Amino acid sequence: MVERADKELDRLRWQCRRGLLELDFVFEDYLDKRYPSAPDEERAQFRMLLDNLDPDLQAWILHGEPPPADLTAIIKLLRGD
Repeated sequence: MVERADKELDRLRWQCRRGLLELDFVFEDYLDKRYPSAPDEERAQFRMLLDNLDPDLQAWILHGEPPPADLTAIIKLLRGD
C-alpha cells in the first residue's frame, strides 16, 4: 500500500511541475504538507485542478479570479483563504 501511495505522489509531483514557478511552489507546498492526510474529496479536487491550463490556474490561484464552483474549495485552500 505504501508503494502505491509513493507512486501516486510521484505522479502528482510530476503534474505539479508547471510552466510558472509560482504555481510550482503553491502545488508542491500543498502536496508535501497537506495532500497525504487530506480527505478523499479534497484529494480528488486537487487532482481535478491539475488537469486545468496554467493561465486558468494562475488567474484563480495567484490573481484571485473566481474559479469554477467545483474547484472553489481547493482553490481557497491553496490561496490560504
